[in-house]
Amino acid sequence: MDFSSIVHAAIRAGASDIHLQPNSPVIFRIHRALEPVDAPAPTEADMESLVETLVPLPMRDTLQQEREVDFAVSLPGIGRLRINVFQQRGQISLAIRIVKTVVRSLEELQLPAALATVAQSARGIVIVAGNIGSGKSTTLAALIEHINRTSRKHIITLEDPIEYLFEDKQSVIKQREVGIDTRDFSSGLRNVLRQDPDVLVIGEIRDAGSAAAAMSAANTGHLVLTTMHTTDAVRSIQRMLEFFPSAERDPARRLLASTLRAVVCQRLIPTEPGELIPAVEILLNPPAVSKLIASEQLDKIPATMDLKSSEGMQSFDQALQQLVLSGKVTQEQALPYAGNPEGLRMIFQGVVHSESRGILGTRA
Repeated sequence: MDFSSIVHAAIRAGASDIHLQPNSPVIFRIHRALEPVDAPAPTEADMESLVETLVPLPMRDTLQQEREVDFAVSLPGIGRLRINVFQQRGQISLAIRIVKTVVRSLEELQLPAALATVAQSARGIVIVAGNIGSGKSTTLAALIEHINRTSRKHIITLEDPIEYLFEDKQSVIKQREVGIDTRDFSSGLRNVLRQDPDVLVIGEIRDAGSAAAAMSAANTGHLVLTTMHTTDAVRSIQRMLEFFPSAERDPARRLLASTLRAVVCQRLIPTEPGELIPAVEILLNPPAVSKLIASEQLDKIPATMDLKSSEGMQSFDQALQQLVLSGKVTQEQALPYAGNPEGLRMIFQGVVHSESRGILGTRA
């Protein structure tokens, strides 16, 4: 098996992922669909040799003990890959994500201008949320790069694994990978504030420890950027609080209410074949929203977002409406991704609707 040729073919085909397992066809994910490739199926010996070549030395014990490991590598002449090695049916398999080497700007990604303001925040937690494959890592990288280009900050990332590599511009960036540069998330987070960061990037909030560390860092005057696997802003807040035992949830809620800066949640809308455009929900945390979080009235947040849209907030449906009005997507492309498809359809038909005020009337 020629691994280099497989990766180059995947890049030429515009694939996002490669799947390899012994005695099975090589599979590419292209435009979200899995496609078998006309290439020799890897043997068990091929897979063992590949793992021996790719897995970093510090992670081989982890693979031996846990039967799976996640890491990223930069290979000369190939590029950067995020690789998960795991076992199924007792055999080694690989899931490989092709990481774009160039960090694109917020403008190039067609993200809302309000995100540039969010990236310039002096403190607070910024959560980038979305389903798997929604472009969270790409948006997070764009936020980091915006800070890097425009501010003199000390940025420390804690990632598992490192995906995008940054070069210092206005800022100084240090990237730490779990399992290589620090033993685990807990120890990395415990020590990071001793390393004099202005901006802390936590690759993913995954438990009460990382949630508490993010809020503690924000509470002491740091900007914290992170991601979560959640579908909208309200669920992101709910999930953040669910990490904590019930006895600790009330103080965690009050702390989150005071430290949250923004939740940026996105969905990728297919337009033409191979073309995706982000629809972005933005929740900011003015006093009205902070009060709702602290008083456990999360169900009222969507109506507040609707009323405060002039301040930079927007719901998914408002984002989709703007994409349709600008001609970037059609109504048919937008509706399957709406939070309230019927309500959005009414808007397209000329009926103005607000969650907080019901039907307001029709457009002339």
